[in-house]
Amino acid sequence: MTPNPDNPSASHDDGHPAHKPSLTLAGRLRAYFLAGILITAPIALTFYLAWLFLRFVDHSVTPLIPERYNPETYLPFAIPGLGLVILVVFLTLVGALTANFIGRYLHRFFERLLARMPVIRGIYGASKQIFETVFAQRSNAFREAVLIEYPRKGIWSIAFITGRTRGELAGASDQEMVNVFIPTTPNPTSGFLLFLPRKDVIPLAMTVEEAIKLVISGGIVTPPDRRSLGKGKTPAVAPSSGVGERREDASAPVSRAKP
Repeated sequence: MTPNPDNPSASHDDGHPAHKPSLTLAGRLRAYFLAGILITAPIALTFYLAWLFLRFVDHSVTPLIPERYNPETYLPFAIPGLGLVILVVFLTLVGALTANFIGRYLHRFFERLLARMPVIRGIYGASKQIFETVFAQRSNAFREAVLIEYPRKGIWSIAFITGRTRGELAGASDQEMVNVFIPTTPNPTSGFLLFLPRKDVIPLAMTVEEAIKLVISGGIVTPPDRRSLGKGKTPAVAPSSGVGERREDASAPVSRAKP
């Protein structure tokens, strides 16, 4: 085949595209440098944050050890992680102590004591409820990532179901309501609490960890589509001329949470 002078990048043989030009030395060095950053930066950041955490715990716990029982008194160097080990042992002993009769009695006594303090009782009650909700095995808080229309129709936000709406708020509507937390980017610890009907919440197949990474990265880190092949090609929200309208076609139902 005769090369086309107007298109020098065209292939010389039918079915065989022209070879791409090889990178220069500077281009290869730049590619290697960026690859090195992508590999070492997450590892270095992880070790750095772990070192900061160990240092914080050591500086907070180690000074509380009596000098005669502190191993660093007899050693010419500091032991990294000593405070963390002591903290883990202490918390384990406290948990074991509260499992017997005396421990439960002391726990109830201190709870009644804190409940009589005007300011302390509010802080203690709120923190206790949060920790029980997060660490209890029966809790489903932050176990499901969902998609909701917020702050207006046609704009979708990732959120997390924190539980079923109960009490006075549940009686304000005839529909089943759920508590939904919308995190902010790039700090997911702050956000907004909404109470929505369950039918307006679209469950996502991605895990909570993947959804949090998506929020923190500002949409740069996108998790893979974990839906089955049959459902994976059916969008949760159908494109339409109306803003925020959802799919009404019976042949392609919307994936929604069942009440």
